[in-house]
Amino acid sequence: MIPREFFTQSPVECARTLVGCELVWGACSGIVVECEAYAAVGDPACHTFTRPSARQFVARHRAGTAYVYLNYGLHWMLNVLTKGEEEGFVLIRAIEPRRGLPAMQRRRGGKVGRALTGGPGRLTAALGVTGRHHGGDFCTTERRCFLAGEVTDVVADGRIGISRARELPWRFTLRGNDYLSAPLKKESRGHTPAAC
Repeated sequence: MIPREFFTQSPVECARTLVGCELVWGACSGIVVECEAYAAVGDPACHTFTRPSARQFVARHRAGTAYVYLNYGLHWMLNVLTKGEEEGFVLIRAIEPRRGLPAMQRRRGGKVGRALTGGPGRLTAALGVTGRHHGGDFCTTERRCFLAGEVTDVVADGRIGISRARELPWRFTLRGNDYLSAPLKKESRGHTPAAC
């Protein structure tokens, strides 16, 4: 189980190094193949930029806490709070299933491949993540945690699905993975070594 100290990195470093780690959610799990960083200060795409409640969440919770919110009233988004010299969130955008595939497919109406967990709303639906998990701790139980992994071909790209600060290369993906939520904007950015 990844310890709390891991989440005391900056959101960008944490997002980069989470790629290749395994997200465990009850009886289900998957390898993180895509995530995005959001900075609590100075990032117009982060909830803390406009929402006092998000700023209060950062102040009141420890690194490694789940930040779950409903996006446009439709899909739950799963984030993890980071609190190092820079604070912020890492949005988990896609996973490649490892355990609990039948349960995930049942929740998603039989979907397979990218349609199952290739996107932040799809993966939360597959795992059964809802608002009741907001404020949960990723560092206290093996039933909801991240497990260390290692990957050496992480690609940095611009964030997607937002209208502001899209140019920041804070979306990190496992190169060539079939579960990515969307194609890369600029494959030419090269790779960023990472290990967790």
